[in-house]
Amino acid sequence: FNSASALGIEHLSLSLPLCACRTATVWKNLNPFWGEEYTLHLPLGFHSLTFYVLDEDTIGTLGCGGPEGTDPTFSTLVGIDSWINLTRVDPNEEVQGEIRLELWVLEEPHRRVLHCHVIEARDLAPRDISGTSDPFARVSCNGQTLETAIIKKTRFPHWDEVLEFDLEERELEKETRGPLLSMEVWDWDMVGKNDFLGQVEFSLDTLQKSPVKGWFRLLPFPSAEEDAGGKLGALRLKVQLAEDRILPSMYYQPLIELLEHVTPLAILEEIGSVESRQDVAMKLVKIFLGQGLAVPFLDYLNLLPSFFSSLPGLPCPCFPLISLSSLDPSCSPQVVGMPYLNEVLKPIINRIFEEKKYVELDPCKIEMNRTRRISFKGSLSEAQIRESSLELLKGYLSDIMESIIGSVEKCPPIMRVAFKQLHKRVEDQFPEAEHEDMKYIAISGFLFLRFFAPAILTPKLFNLRDQHADPRTSRTLLLLAKAVQSIGNLGLQLGHGKEQWMAPLHPFIIPCVSHVKDFLDKLIDVDSEKGESSCLNRDPSSHLPCSPQGTISWWGLGGGLILQVRSSIPIQRICAVERVDENAFQQPHMMQIITQDAEGQLHTMYIQCKNVNELNQWLSAIRKASIYNERMLPSCHPGAFRGSRWTCCLQADRTVHGCSRTHSAVTLGDWSDPLDPDAEAQMVYGQLLLVLRAGCIISLSPADHERSFQDCRMAATARLLDVIQDLERAHSAFERREKEEAATESY
Repeated sequence: FNSASALGIEHLSLSLPLCACRTATVWKNLNPFWGEEYTLHLPLGFHSLTFYVLDEDTIGTLGCGGPEGTDPTFSTLVGIDSWINLTRVDPNEEVQGEIRLELWVLEEPHRRVLHCHVIEARDLAPRDISGTSDPFARVSCNGQTLETAIIKKTRFPHWDEVLEFDLEERELEKETRGPLLSMEVWDWDMVGKNDFLGQVEFSLDTLQKSPVKGWFRLLPFPSAEEDAGGKLGALRLKVQLAEDRILPSMYYQPLIELLEHVTPLAILEEIGSVESRQDVAMKLVKIFLGQGLAVPFLDYLNLLPSFFSSLPGLPCPCFPLISLSSLDPSCSPQVVGMPYLNEVLKPIINRIFEEKKYVELDPCKIEMNRTRRISFKGSLSEAQIRESSLELLKGYLSDIMESIIGSVEKCPPIMRVAFKQLHKRVEDQFPEAEHEDMKYIAISGFLFLRFFAPAILTPKLFNLRDQHADPRTSRTLLLLAKAVQSIGNLGLQLGHGKEQWMAPLHPFIIPCVSHVKDFLDKLIDVDSEKGESSCLNRDPSSHLPCSPQGTISWWGLGGGLILQVRSSIPIQRICAVERVDENAFQQPHMMQIITQDAEGQLHTMYIQCKNVNELNQWLSAIRKASIYNERMLPSCHPGAFRGSRWTCCLQADRTVHGCSRTHSAVTLGDWSDPLDPDAEAQMVYGQLLLVLRAGCIISLSPADHERSFQDCRMAATARLLDVIQDLERAHSAFERREKEEAATESY
């Protein structure tokens, strides 16, 4: 989510049929900038994507937008990067859910009868304040209209009614040229008009050939509203969608084992686009990280000529650039260092947000009218404002550097080991005395310029804050980030930039350089073997956010009641992890974990999260840990059993089958759980498959030196081809199975 223009808006919400997320609030701004990125793992039934712009003060929707034509083909969503005009929210377009029907034409003496068995519906849009609806179905055929009963306060109505229509021969012939039967679902209102919930249509020709039975997605009325032409503002989006099938872990293990014993250079060199190379490099880092081999892999990347040619401070590019020049070894700190970053910077960032001090050094940007808010003694001069700002910046910067320099033991061991090897490689490459600082610049360039400084500049994107900074705080963070960058550059660029107004900070920055060098020397003073073994585990089961044999523990809601309790659940007993309708407890952002005990009895734990993003992170992490459990439920109740009935479908039987499908896919990428080896391996496999289909032969460099190098290379390449072909066959088998299950699906 990038930005929006000409809008009195506060935050942005993305909505999908089964998952949602929202940005931070941008206060009092008609042209907000978010710059936030979300990764949503969508279910196979995904069919629409909508962006809503809302006002935080009134909780009102100011407009919505989305890529046109979003459907299961996904084709229109690939590579979107543009401004989209917002339109008014049309209730008739806000449709979701499915309806279960059985339709057949019965030949009787002297007449034909169309039987419409309206069984039930699920996941209907809420139209009432209670978060539910009062749905009924209206069926129209040949000028006749019949309606089902009204089911009060539910989004999962169960009608089980059969409506019959007489079909006259002349009407039969006339209607074959167009829709014969229209099935509409409405929300009944005692006062005012009924609210539309969706429709589905059938032609008589289809019904005459064979009966129709199953679940059907509800569709909106054909939209007659045209684009508002930007009158409601516009939203800039960048959306990329990749459709992929993630197989069980056992299918990817041969590929992961092969990657452990070969040099990935050949794989990366064959990948065409720079963006794809960068993505594959990140996936390989995560795979090697999960296998306990991230440090050797990063060490290999550090040997690339492209790495040394990119180091600052060199008099000229000493090595030729190769096709991997875009590869960034600094992705490893971003994968494993987020908790470390939070521990080091979060307390200081929080204080800056809370104090909201006015800080400015640039004379061109000083606003004299703000001085009254700085001093009660009257207006301050420009020099006094700069002096006050300088002292504030020194105070903040001193705390930041003190926290960083004192964080040696807090730094993840894998980062320390990787930096140690990087230090050695650069020292070996540049032994000259004039390049003494290069071994420090190589590390500080990653740690300060690409890790600490960006986090200070945009703390929301690094999960240091829940909201973006206001303009005043944002300016303070920008100045601090510039100072940290200068320190990370070891002061090499001081006095050479255009921003000479930063010069008053130079006397503070220069002494920090020696402290940074001491910090880096201590950082790399680590035993490599001990460092790797303390943070990595070669057991593939340990890659999960929670081991399948472990437990999930938390303080939260329990026992079906809104109580604060301490609880834990063995992961192997989990059989469903789902959202809970808000009306079940009149509480938002709730989820349920359904478990099964040794006797087969089901138990439900209800948990409330603080916001929708945290809810998605919980769902993602627990589903990853339990996805391969044996007794996963195909359906569950999104409500709760209260007052002798389910709040969702209103069924009185506590043991009745669930009225909504369960989901096993993760819903949202979570920075605290960066490893998803199956997804990473699938992405690498997909790129390798594209390379092979393009006719390229990948010649791998093996690490085995017992045989001749050429024999080992040929054996590794042949093994890679076998692994890719096995994965391709597995994908085909799963695809056939899914099609067969869809064709025979019956409820």
